[in-house]
Amino acid sequence: MRAFGRWCVLVLLACLALQVFFALRIASMAVLSPQSTSFERSQVWQIVTRQSRLPWRQEWVDRKSISPSLQRAVIASEDSVFSQHGGVWWESLEKAWEKNAKAKAVAEQRAQRRPDAKTPHVKIVGGSTITQQLAKNLFLSGERTLLRKGQEMLITLTLETFLSKQRILEIYLNSVEWGEGVFGAEAAAQHYFRKSAARLSDWEAARLAVMLPRPRYFEQRAQSAYLASRAETIMARMGDVVLP
Repeated sequence: MRAFGRWCVLVLLACLALQVFFALRIASMAVLSPQSTSFERSQVWQIVTRQSRLPWRQEWVDRKSISPSLQRAVIASEDSVFSQHGGVWWESLEKAWEKNAKAKAVAEQRAQRRPDAKTPHVKIVGGSTITQQLAKNLFLSGERTLLRKGQEMLITLTLETFLSKQRILEIYLNSVEWGEGVFGAEAAAQHYFRKSAARLSDWEAARLAVMLPRPRYFEQRAQSAYLASRAETIMARMGDVVLP
């Protein structure tokens, strides 16, 4: 029992040390911009392993050098209440949970009716805020476990504690993926429109915002009817967005 007790204490201390490490890293981001994120490194490693090359496009710019249109478009598309919540929007998470549960139940019913058929794919809907997405991208893997989700919540609250909304949005826009090896608003603007992020129009900003959930998919489908239609919807919502 003593050995088990010591093991539990060591695990607890290790967990506390990890949280302190995350807190110190995040506090430093108030003045120091992260050179890369865990997500960026994992994606680049996959590209290099597959293609034996390093196509990494990223150029950090401050928030004032990113078109307000893109900032509004991303908030309208990804997190309409970004300026209001404390990192987690529980109502959105609850709706996503219910939608995923219904989709899973329908898939299971179909599988029972046709046991010899291939198990249907269940599309998982996310309810993450911009801060949660940044927390995951900065430090965590893409696995879907309760432990990883719990750690994401802690990092999210730490981000909201140490950083302003403006800084959170700035780091997010400079590190989010916009295509294979394309990270950040400046790289995306240059890659898709051959102009700086500061000069993006409302229409260009809306198209980039719509790409965010599946950037590599839409990179190969630039003429997608869904992309154009969804961009029109985001443009209509942009006027209601209040920037932090």
